[in-house]
Amino acid sequence: MAKTIDLLVYRGDAKSGAEKKYTVEVFPGMVVLDALHVIQKEQDGSLACRWNCKAAKCGSCSAEINGTPRLLCKARVDDFPPDEPVRVAPLKTFPIIKDLVCDVSWNFQVGAKIQPLTLKDPNTKEPLRMQQMDVDRIQEFRKCIECFLCQDVCHVLRDQERKDIFFGPRHMIKIAGLSMHPKDVLDRSTFAKDDAGVGACNITKCCTEVCPEHIHITDNGIIPLKERVADSYFDPIAMLLRIGKKKAV
Repeated sequence: MAKTIDLLVYRGDAKSGAEKKYTVEVFPGMVVLDALHVIQKEQDGSLACRWNCKAAKCGSCSAEINGTPRLLCKARVDDFPPDEPVRVAPLKTFPIIKDLVCDVSWNFQVGAKIQPLTLKDPNTKEPLRMQQMDVDRIQEFRKCIECFLCQDVCHVLRDQERKDIFFGPRHMIKIAGLSMHPKDVLDRSTFAKDDAGVGACNITKCCTEVCPEHIHITDNGIIPLKERVADSYFDPIAMLLRIGKKKAV
């Protein structure tokens, strides 16, 4: 007898929705995305889900599996208890378009507010020589595939719904990568504090736990940003120097 698995898949749109049960025959190496493709092909062609590469590099197939934000293409079916249904739902933090497809456009709108790499001389013909240790430090952040799982699990965005005060973990590491770039001349502390809202993060590290690229978002990105903001705005010596500059002007 062929082995099967039950999936409870969210079906609906922004107005309403509910779970629908599907039973799928399991094949060796099957991931949840495979199971959804079987459903689309054999049982219900109207099921909507977003995917692209099926290699965990495009970030498209983000969803919540049994309440945990994951990539559908990395969640192997045989990792789940065989006697329990697998619940598949859309990302909670973002508006639902249909079924498992969410509107994540807010992330790109926020990302567009971050000023790109700013060089001292943007027209220079000289190569941007950097120490290998500087390359290694910022290269980690470039691994981000923009799956937005970290954005989904962030309690400031997910539970408190405060997109108005916090850009979220994904954009914190983008700002951190630019701030730590040895060729970037822009002081990003004010932007990180006032616009991106780095102070809203209370270091729960839940974003790091769900990152499929294993980026140390909190330890290597957000905490250093917080330290830079603290040095710029709350260090007493720096505050005296700022006051002195204002009086001199």
